[in-house]
Amino acid sequence: MILKTFGWSFAITVAGLALAGVLWGWQGLAIVGILSILEISLSFDNAVINAGILRKMNAFWQKIFLTVGILIAVFGMRVVFPVVIVAITAKLGPIEAVNLAINDKAHYEELVTSAHPAIAAFGGVFLLMIFLDFIFEERDYKWLSWIEKPMAKLGKLDTLSVIITLVVLMVSAMTVATDAAHGAGDKSATVLLSGVAGLITYLVVAGVSGYFEDKLEDEDEESEEPAAAPAKKGNGAVVGLAGKAAFFMFLYLEVIDASFSFDGVISAFAITNDIFEMALGLGIGAMYIRSLTVYLVRKGTLDDYVYLEHGAHYAIGALAVILLVTIKYEIPEVITGLVGVALIGLSFASSVIRNRREGKPGDSSGAKSEVASGV
Repeated sequence: MILKTFGWSFAITVAGLALAGVLWGWQGLAIVGILSILEISLSFDNAVINAGILRKMNAFWQKIFLTVGILIAVFGMRVVFPVVIVAITAKLGPIEAVNLAINDKAHYEELVTSAHPAIAAFGGVFLLMIFLDFIFEERDYKWLSWIEKPMAKLGKLDTLSVIITLVVLMVSAMTVATDAAHGAGDKSATVLLSGVAGLITYLVVAGVSGYFEDKLEDEDEESEEPAAAPAKKGNGAVVGLAGKAAFFMFLYLEVIDASFSFDGVISAFAITNDIFEMALGLGIGAMYIRSLTVYLVRKGTLDDYVYLEHGAHYAIGALAVILLVTIKYEIPEVITGLVGVALIGLSFASSVIRNRREGKPGDSSGAKSEVASGV
């Protein structure tokens, strides 16, 4: 299972490190290796979130996520995205921006860094909406029940997550954005505009994908053929989404993945400003996250360890706050990575304790019972 799932990741790692050694020597090889580890540590929670969504899709769209999705993740977010940001902020043409990235790396890094407030606001708001929509939803299993029970009751107000997100965005614009890091000055208007763009993107992509998913479920329920009903797996999740529902779910996945990539791309500039070293290192890390996502789906890990998704979403909430704070204050990458790993580790431990208490190695029964871990 491990070799089958991670085989391509292992092969690309060997090829990528060999290429780095040939092109840039031992120093380049070390930089690419460090960037790969950085990406994996920062995006581990991304794999859990992606797995929760990917398990709803059929085999075809899971393959699309691994093929087309990885091209978007590596080439789109690690190469094209920083260049586009530079082109927009510096008002340059695409060719000029690429030339700048190759021939004037210091200025290129400066321009990307100056765009950080806009990137952080967009990504922070998008990720905050994911967290709030999760925490306000009534769920079969509750990890931190003392938080999640009252939050689920408050979640009956449909627009509450949007209201809270807008309040957080306004507070950010009036505090950290008034004196942004690296001497960027007052970025209040930029942060507000980018944050609203992130909110709109979330509402559109998540709303459309949710609409088609609900529509597909309704059609299956109305069908007279029992075989037409979608399979259920763990916690009531629907598997095998196809067509429009799967397409918009795929788009939703890619936007989530992009939002997780923001901090990795920006953090990478602390290690190198060479876009090719950056793309290779972060790309290797992104490949492992993709493989880990598929591994979690195939093993049914989220069904067996029911609090993992909770831990990942809490990590998302923490990352959203960290992104907004970094508009003004620099936070070491190690802290960002450790927060996510710690929360997921705690949720995994709670899942193990729950399973042992119930005398099970895992729980994939999908029983509709509320269980609190007592953490």
